[in-house]
Amino acid sequence: MEKENATLLTEFVLTGLTHQPEWKIPLFLVFFVIYLITIVGNLGLITVICNDPHLHIPMYLFLGSLALTDAWLSSSVTPNMLVNFLLETQILSLSACMIQFVSFTFSLTTESFILAAMAYDRYVAICKPLVYPVIMTNELCIRLLILSFVGGFLHAMIHEGLLFRLTFCNSNILDDFFCDIIPLLKISCTDTSINYFVLYVFAAVIQAFTIVTVIVTYTSILYTILKKNSVKGIRKAFSTCGAHLLSVSLYYGPLLFMYVLPASPQATNPDMVDSLFYTVIIPFLNPFIYSLRNKQVIDSLKKTLKGKV
Repeated sequence: MEKENATLLTEFVLTGLTHQPEWKIPLFLVFFVIYLITIVGNLGLITVICNDPHLHIPMYLFLGSLALTDAWLSSSVTPNMLVNFLLETQILSLSACMIQFVSFTFSLTTESFILAAMAYDRYVAICKPLVYPVIMTNELCIRLLILSFVGGFLHAMIHEGLLFRLTFCNSNILDDFFCDIIPLLKISCTDTSINYFVLYVFAAVIQAFTIVTVIVTYTSILYTILKKNSVKGIRKAFSTCGAHLLSVSLYYGPLLFMYVLPASPQATNPDMVDSLFYTVIIPFLNPFIYSLRNKQVIDSLKKTLKGKV
């Protein structure tokens, strides 16, 4: 009977960002506008890169892939969050919850790998400019992107498979605005020690690998820049790397607190503000961070708009 009751919970209730009714409509309008700008900005950036043959080089292929993962990441979370603002309670089936989780995890992990690949691209461009066309070819770029997407998919499926071994009977209330793994583990009536162990190990390994790659490459870049006597060259190098470094800094901060340095299973739910930052705010900011500081993208956008006019 206990085992039978443990399998009864196949629907989950998301608490959302606020319990105060007067805040729901204003928050809905704010995040609806943010989501529209996120989708238009990222898909617009992809369109500009696809339409301009001059941008079919590794730097912009990485940037276009980053825009794709940002749009995917935001679309995995934000639409359900918007619905939650309009409904009294948002109920998700177990299958819908698992689909949202695997989509979110796939895009989040893939973005981590792409940011590391972009750092390596900037390292070769600045530290080894004479052999850059030989090392960083479009073929190598495509291979790195394929590895990033495959790695993101495998990471998501490992956690998805471990979640399916769980049963949920303690509660069906998820104290979050989307189906993340930690709130799911906390309401499980099955032993989750394996899930927590795999979660922390994979999070630590993936974040350590990507962060170390970024730190090593940018340390080498900084050393190379400081050796240059040309002020113009230094400015150009900082301009080239500044956008990526800003995006990486904004991206990894919340992730470190959420998954690499997590609390114990008995502790309270991690702050939803951190989740909101890397699922909604960063995909919204990235098109502006990369586009407004990139003359080639702006020129290509102007040509595209003039052509349509």
